Amino acid sequence: MSEQTSIPADPELDPTASYATDQSVIRRLSGLLRATAGSRTSYAPATGQPIATLPVSSADDVVAAVRTARKAQQSWRRVPLADRAAILLRYHDLVLDHRHELVDLIIRESGKARKQAFEEVAHVALTARYYGRKAQELLEPRRKLGIFPVLTRAEVRFVPKGVVGIISPWNYPLTMAISDGLPAILAGNTVVHKPDSQTPLTALRGIELLYEAGVPRDAWLPVNGDGPTVGGALIQNADYICFTGSTRTGRLVAKQCGERLIGCSLELGGKNPMLVLRDADINRAAEGAVRACFANAGQLCVSMERLYVADQVYDAFVTAFVDRVKKLRISAGIGWDVDMGSLISQAQLETTTRHVEDARAQGATVLAGGKPRPDIGPLFYEPTVLSGVTPAMECFDNETFGPVVSIYRFSDEAEAIQRANEGEYGLNASVWTRDGRRGRAVAAQLMAGTVNVNEGYGATFGSIDTPMGGMRSSGLGRRQGVEGIRRYVEPQAIATQRVIPIAASHGLSDEKFAELMTGALRVLKKIGRP
Repeated sequence: MSEQTSIPADPELDPTASYATDQSVIRRLSGLLRATAGSRTSYAPATGQPIATLPVSSADDVVAAVRTARKAQQSWRRVPLADRAAILLRYHDLVLDHRHELVDLIIRESGKARKQAFEEVAHVALTARYYGRKAQELLEPRRKLGIFPVLTRAEVRFVPKGVVGIISPWNYPLTMAISDGLPAILAGNTVVHKPDSQTPLTALRGIELLYEAGVPRDAWLPVNGDGPTVGGALIQNADYICFTGSTRTGRLVAKQCGERLIGCSLELGGKNPMLVLRDADINRAAEGAVRACFANAGQLCVSMERLYVADQVYDAFVTAFVDRVKKLRISAGIGWDVDMGSLISQAQLETTTRHVEDARAQGATVLAGGKPRPDIGPLFYEPTVLSGVTPAMECFDNETFGPVVSIYRFSDEAEAIQRANEGEYGLNASVWTRDGRRGRAVAAQLMAGTVNVNEGYGATFGSIDTPMGGMRSSGLGRRQGVEGIRRYVEPQAIATQRVIPIAASHGLSDEKFAELMTGALRVLKKIGRP
């Protein structure tokens, strides 16, 4: 060992020499995990500083957690719906009360800028309030039309599926961890949850606040570890799976769920297009594009990676957009003055670098950015704008999931819509125009689960009453809105027949009954009954 390495590291000189988080907090949050298979250390992407060493779960730990959650679900489902809703409303307040602490954890674990970290807190609060207020409307039994008026009473009840397995990603470690589980809990299910092993602390603190709000500890159980072991065991034992992640992994999840004949919802990848129409407000569109492309350093499933700009405004838009991109403040700081933070991992940095270098080598023009920034931190990359990208380049139709956007000119609006719809993905899209009606007409022609007019992603993301999810290879199912809670229940039809059966009776022959039924059906059509 050299003399240099034999000297104990000094935390004042070496940020990796000490933990970034109060170890008493780590010990407390560690106690929430069902984990007996060793330990794993996570690191702050912006600085490389260790954050926490947490216990890791085995497949047997997951099986035990599901067994405990299944037992707890039998009593949890009998808690009155109004009481479960009240817990969500209390959680709304707790999340806002602890917003600074939660934002600090998000920044530390994900490396994102503070303004984007706060979006997560706001989204969790919005989700909790929405489902807390809409519980009765969404889940109470509802009357339906019976086959015969008066004689047939029909209703639908919503039966919880049981144990919901949630596998949440690193890029939005609070809201993607918690918001998907809130409607599951409200509907009477219990949850076994595997947050991404790169960002477990944020999820654990969010879960701890759920317990404080009134969710029983056995009703939401976190486990920790890698996807194949822990995620695989969860898929093999839960009654429903909610997964957010890559399309490649999502296909595997869907296959495994299909083999067990259990349901799943999957929010997967995107190569999202933004259309700037000829009548767009240039400054507003340029400002919106910066947020849409570089929030969380582009590590957002719904962020924009393709910009299609009308000939009439192309030069003005590119000038305004590139000028703003070059002025973005990139930093490892945790204050509100940071515009863009770090990538999450070496793998994300390598993908981003490879996509840009491949495009550059094949003739693309770098209008802004285009290189890593190790002077800021180990995983920083400049926000990058490319023009002249062709189908031969890797970044053309492959998701970068980093701070890289390609910009294209169009002359015909129908052509722009066609180009925006190309490829396998269909998660999010954006349209910019001064004419809202025209924007909505264009939006209706885009093959994406969400389309924002004069916004990048925030309008649909924050409108919890609307469903959110992907078409084609961008996923299955929806979060948010009625769809976001009905995925966690089995509709059960109950019909009560009065006076007469739906069959030949009282001396009628089957033939006579068929004639009477034919007449009844004609009458019901005539009076307008569905």
